[in-house]
Amino acid sequence: MTIKRLTAIAIIIACTALAWFLLASAVNFRSNSSDSQLSQEVAKNWGPALTQEPPRIYYEAPNSTNARRELPLESSKVSVTLDYQPKQKGLLWYRTYNADFAAEYVVKNPTPIPQTIYVSFRFPAADARYDRFSLKFGDKLTDKSPVDGEILESLLLAPGAEQPLTITYRASGMNVWTYSLKNARRVRNLHLSMITNFRDYNIPESSQSPNGKRTPAKDGWKLEWDYTDVLGSNAIAMDMPAVTNPGAVAGRMTFFAPVSLLFFFAVLVIVAIQRRVNLHPMNFFFLAAGCFAFQLLFAYLVDLVPLLPSFLLAAVVSLALVNGYLWRAAGRTFALISAGAQFAYMVLFSYSFFFDGLTGISITAGAIVTLGLLMAFTARVDWSATFAPRTTPPPIPAR
Repeated sequence: MTIKRLTAIAIIIACTALAWFLLASAVNFRSNSSDSQLSQEVAKNWGPALTQEPPRIYYEAPNSTNARRELPLESSKVSVTLDYQPKQKGLLWYRTYNADFAAEYVVKNPTPIPQTIYVSFRFPAADARYDRFSLKFGDKLTDKSPVDGEILESLLLAPGAEQPLTITYRASGMNVWTYSLKNARRVRNLHLSMITNFRDYNIPESSQSPNGKRTPAKDGWKLEWDYTDVLGSNAIAMDMPAVTNPGAVAGRMTFFAPVSLLFFFAVLVIVAIQRRVNLHPMNFFFLAAGCFAFQLLFAYLVDLVPLLPSFLLAAVVSLALVNGYLWRAAGRTFALISAGAQFAYMVLFSYSFFFDGLTGISITAGAIVTLGLLMAFTARVDWSATFAPRTTPPPIPAR
């Protein structure tokens, strides 16, 4: 192995890295451009993020601001069941869900005279679809339709009288469900229970974590929030679990592929020096092309085949190309060593991108293991003799 050959190999790695960067940019562009369009389609077909607010209670008061006086809810008992059902479009998964909402509020007339109490209920989203909707104020079951996403109902209450207000519906949403309390000056006697069909839950930023019981339910949790008397309360929200998007995985995997190729070629060069295998830079050119085929095939296969089968098929094709070529070029033993190195550096390293947060530790572990192997196998190598320029023997004179 000479300095010229090592320089040629470095140029091959750099050119292959440039090709990988271009492929990663193309994959990310496809994912981002399709996301802006597909997310709107999914929101229209399925439903947007749902943010439910408590109903507003008030009565007509000429001496008050806006000729009305807001009333607090005496108590709130809310239950919601979140059925997480992610949907895939193109290279992207969308975190869609169904929400079964049921609430029972207690409304009171605090004045010493009979009052017509108004209930203003606003739906989480004006353009969403609601099944099995019901709003019952006392004994009055509303038959009104929403106007601008809001239903207004009223009932005459005697002085100091209380009446229940029950609301139920089923709706479909995306990404996050929220019970917003920002318009409530004071929250009294609120109990909210949430049942999920997923184990890994995440409370969004600026939202209240469950302060009540946390009970394991079937495939998920039953979480409870209890507010006795709270000022400035945070929203109660649940973020849907993250899903592995094929486009994002393919983009990250392709972007970091040059690191794997560098480790892989370093092992091949050292093993070739140890076993005195004469590999030409053209051999490394074909090997780099075989490694590039892994990410290229995977990037365009995930459009047609599920994520894991696409990954396995692309890995098998690349392993067959690279090590089948080395079998014929350098022999069976060298091909077997290469197969183990490619599987460790190209396949396992790429598989770590299926799990968020493992990229840095994978690169670090790969670099340390590679350094240890290179140091162990090259401790007794005479580098002066290895990189000494080869002299061409003088030609034998003809007889």
